[in-house]
Amino acid sequence: MEMEFKELKEAIDQVELVDAHAHNIVSLDSSFPFIGTFSEATGDALSFAPHSLSFKRNLKEIAQLYGTEVSLEAIEKHRQASGLHSFTSKCFKEAGISALLIDDGLKLDKKHDIEWHRDFVPFVGRVLRVETLAEQILDEEISSSWTLDSFTKAFVARLNSLVLEIVALKTVAAYRSGLDIDTHVTKEAAENGLVEVLQAGKPVRIGNKSLIDYILTLTLEVAERHDLPLQIHTGFGDRDLDLRLANPLHLRTLLEDKRFAKSRIVLLHASYPFSKEASYLSSVYPQVYLDFGLAVPKLSVHGMVSSVKELLDLAPTKKVMFSTDGYASPETYYLGAKKAREVIYLVLRDACASGDLSLMEAIDAAKDIFSRNSIAFYKLNLDVNSFSPQRRISLAPQMKEPDVQEDSSSFVRIIWVDTSGQQRCRAVQANRFNRSVKKNGIGLTHASMGMPSFTDGPAEESKLTGVGEIRLVPDLSTKRTIPWTKQESMVLGDMLLKPGEAWEYCPRETLRRAAKVLKDEFDLVMNAGFENEFYLLKNVVREGKEEYVPFDFGPYCSTSSYDAASPLFHEIVPALESLNITVEQFHAESGKGQFEVSLGHTVASHAADNLVYTREVIRSVARKHGFLATFVPKYDLCDIGSGSHVHLSLSKNGENVFPASDKSSAHGLSSIGEEFMAGVLFHLPSILAVIAPLPNSYDRIQPNTWSGAFQCWGKENREAAIRTASPPGAPEGLITNFEIKSCDGAANPHLSLAIIMAAGIDGLRRHLQLPEPIDTNPADVAATLKRLPESLSEAVEALEKDQVLHELLGQKLLVAITGVRKSEVEYYSKNPDACKQLIHRY
Repeated sequence: MEMEFKELKEAIDQVELVDAHAHNIVSLDSSFPFIGTFSEATGDALSFAPHSLSFKRNLKEIAQLYGTEVSLEAIEKHRQASGLHSFTSKCFKEAGISALLIDDGLKLDKKHDIEWHRDFVPFVGRVLRVETLAEQILDEEISSSWTLDSFTKAFVARLNSLVLEIVALKTVAAYRSGLDIDTHVTKEAAENGLVEVLQAGKPVRIGNKSLIDYILTLTLEVAERHDLPLQIHTGFGDRDLDLRLANPLHLRTLLEDKRFAKSRIVLLHASYPFSKEASYLSSVYPQVYLDFGLAVPKLSVHGMVSSVKELLDLAPTKKVMFSTDGYASPETYYLGAKKAREVIYLVLRDACASGDLSLMEAIDAAKDIFSRNSIAFYKLNLDVNSFSPQRRISLAPQMKEPDVQEDSSSFVRIIWVDTSGQQRCRAVQANRFNRSVKKNGIGLTHASMGMPSFTDGPAEESKLTGVGEIRLVPDLSTKRTIPWTKQESMVLGDMLLKPGEAWEYCPRETLRRAAKVLKDEFDLVMNAGFENEFYLLKNVVREGKEEYVPFDFGPYCSTSSYDAASPLFHEIVPALESLNITVEQFHAESGKGQFEVSLGHTVASHAADNLVYTREVIRSVARKHGFLATFVPKYDLCDIGSGSHVHLSLSKNGENVFPASDKSSAHGLSSIGEEFMAGVLFHLPSILAVIAPLPNSYDRIQPNTWSGAFQCWGKENREAAIRTASPPGAPEGLITNFEIKSCDGAANPHLSLAIIMAAGIDGLRRHLQLPEPIDTNPADVAATLKRLPESLSEAVEALEKDQVLHELLGQKLLVAITGVRKSEVEYYSKNPDACKQLIHRY
């Protein structure tokens, strides 16, 4: 689990649920077959249910819950031995449901009444199915005595008498005559429909469209008077439903009726397979809300995730609600809750990765979807947090939520990273931040993204000047208390032209755009993890002059070097962990006074954010101890350079799709993994202009220095520019990620990952293939390989010619980048000694 999403996962796992739509549980001796727990099929079709993906998955889930063999027979034997009350209690305890709304109109043999369910859930409310009520009324008198007027009077009176006992009304018109409801149906047509229904005999089943439309119109009028919401079955169900008539778009006539413009209507079951249509309706009609029960957990994992994602394409998160649609067996409640948590986590995590939501917005959306939306929509007189049933999980230590409200900080630093990779900030007083800056940001000149490493003025060829201003708006999901000075906070800023409109030069937005293309076109998420090499230097006076010299002179992985630096690491690591940044390992590197800190992998956007904060922590803690930490690529021309190697992989629905499915692949890579990596390798000369941004960077990228000087790849080959890796535990021969060696600590992390992602996207689009891997030192076969750019000017030239990357990342941004790089080339060629000052900038 990526550390960045651990907080989201824990929030989802721990939230108490309001199950807004379910049905009664039946006795163990009911004629309802237990296999019906797993499928909507009936009759002969039910015999095929065990061969469905959802059946196989859900059977394993229940077997794991009960600790039995994975078989229907073993589970049924356990149920009989345990007793209904025992395993019902277990299912609800593990589900974490604190409120339950039951539609008791579903006909089930030997079903328990609503009161029985209160033994297991603190709050149980009733949902009244109006067709069932109408049929009960008509069955109470002889058929010949009914007229439309007498039925109307009896139906409305019964509804009025029940309003204090229910929390919502429900219709299954989709099953009877479809959702094309005529709210202006004539009384004559409804009367004829009533006659037709009564002539069919008892028990009454209402199926006439005119009568259904009439009843539903009466229902909406009563609901309006008593402020009750209406649940509407939409989408799939039993085979007696004509799916063509269950498309929620048929409801448009009803929704356009001005009498019901302020009704509260919820479309059930994610309207599957019409989830997109439901999403649209929710986005344009204020009275329309959505519920995804039944679609989760009855569909395959892909189906569940896709359906919920389609709901959220347009629907506000404030209008989407959870339910299990549990029925008959308590296991349906457990499965609905468990899979909903998993699916919502995947959906919201991907929304964060693509830039649609910040982490805190995702956590807030999860709480809304699982409880708060239902409490507000159904106007339930409860606070879900007040319930405290025994929990289904052993809670891990609660992670501190990022501080997004007013705090005790004196100042807040708003940080951005410019085109040249320098980390800059503006600090504002906390009271001003909370009063206005956190919403409106601060002004920043256009020139801020055109500044090179040697001056604070814009490079001429960047085309950015001091004319024009943007807003640097804090991303509150990244706001953190500064670990080394508790009196201040820091937050990363987004660059906006105006509220809601990103500036095309914003690095964080550039990465979000690339991630969105990767997600939209290929349903993929790129993950990244950085290895940070840096030098620790100390200031000394020699012959009356100050200079910086290495902290120590130990070799690679020296125990004495680590021991000497351990007081720093004892502060650095807890500081990073307080920022929710995973530290995998740290050690002394080969250079004199050089160290490395490796971070855990996570979704690319968060990996880039983490790298910004990691550099801040390392530099600041070192300064606190009287040292200077520098990430400059080549601090000493006679010593080893410092890189910021990045490991990359791809995931789909939370699963790493980089490895091949078996060992038959030529390189141990899936076709997706190979094409993506081939795109990165193809564009690597151009990429270097972003990930190795200084002339000094190319002093580092040399043969025989483990920095990747040749355009090639190899398996576990640390001299290759791209190294594929198979960590312990991966099947032999299969590749789980690849490492780019050329990236260094002067690179803007967001722009670096964006250009790498763009190259990979091109590889996927063109189905590029990898050449054969190099299994020896590339320098030994240099004549057969292409040397990567040996200077920044060569890399800039490659990037200027790379129209594919220009199209993917934006022409203006790349003009600014190449303009800044050209100024770097010119300045340092004329002032070679100036590179010594880079230790103060990186």
